Amino acid sequence: MWAKALAALVGVGLACGAAEAGTLDKVKARGAVICGVSTGLPGFSERDAKGAWSGFDVDFCRALAAAVFNDPSKVNYAPLVADERFEALKSGKIDVLSRNSTWTIEREATLGLLFTAILYHDGQGFLVLRHPNITSALELDKAKVCVQKGTTTELNLPDYFKYNNMTYEAHVVPTVEEAMKDLEDGTCDVFTADQSALYAERTELAKPADAIILPDVISKEPLGPAVRNDDVNWFNLVKWVAFGLIDAEELGVTSENTDKALASTKPEVRRLIGVEGGFGKALGVDDAFVLHAVKAVGNYDEIFQRNLGTGSKLRIPRGLNQLWSAGGVLYAPPMR
Repeated sequence: MWAKALAALVGVGLACGAAEAGTLDKVKARGAVICGVSTGLPGFSERDAKGAWSGFDVDFCRALAAAVFNDPSKVNYAPLVADERFEALKSGKIDVLSRNSTWTIEREATLGLLFTAILYHDGQGFLVLRHPNITSALELDKAKVCVQKGTTTELNLPDYFKYNNMTYEAHVVPTVEEAMKDLEDGTCDVFTADQSALYAERTELAKPADAIILPDVISKEPLGPAVRNDDVNWFNLVKWVAFGLIDAEELGVTSENTDKALASTKPEVRRLIGVEGGFGKALGVDDAFVLHAVKAVGNYDEIFQRNLGTGSKLRIPRGLNQLWSAGGVLYAPPMR
């Protein structure tokens, strides 16, 4: 009896070990990471006329490819609408989802997913076309509200209106593009989404200056990459690539000074870039996996400013997304 039980446990352990190794092995054999992104959200993931992808979420995909292959170009992008993104991940169509998705208990407990890190601290807000009588979301009683299907935004909306004793008419649409079109033609009075998305979509309006993002933030929306929950090794690798980008900013390692970093005598820097520690090999990649990622796309600040901040057309303040040491809440465990 005990022998059978032990054999069963060993079998489970071997099965788990095989699952843990699976995704990285498949990625290496394929020669590219398959990364799920949005169908088009300025600053986060968008494709130019030549088909080249760019954005905050896209740069994380590139960082992951650099960590695995030392080549940020080894990514196949899978554009997904909100309603199909999690099924694409669960079914194995993609290896990682990097698509402005909120970390929630439901998505981990019932969908078989794991969120690896918070790369953008966001919150739900409201966008209205310039209207002199509306300065707060508390003035939206009886409004027609455009909202995207299959999002936490859709779930938060009734909670907010019910709690504040207001009524509304929901106009649920499959894509952000359709929501913005309906806002412009008057089908809706207001569009609700994560504030980052509101900043992004406002730039696409014919007259961006005619749109106002109301000051109210009605939810917590921690956004970050997600993977399946059946592969601990892949989960750890994706997680530590994200943490590495944040730690690189804190330690002053940038895409421009990686050669200098290699000569650093600071223990934290030497572990980050793989000179000491041997952490990469433990994850199945080169010890310098974070160095490869930073050299390819920059540290967290470089990625943020290029796509969302001062170097972009969105010019979103970092706010909560400042490092914890600079007044924000962005924090990553140390590499040691």
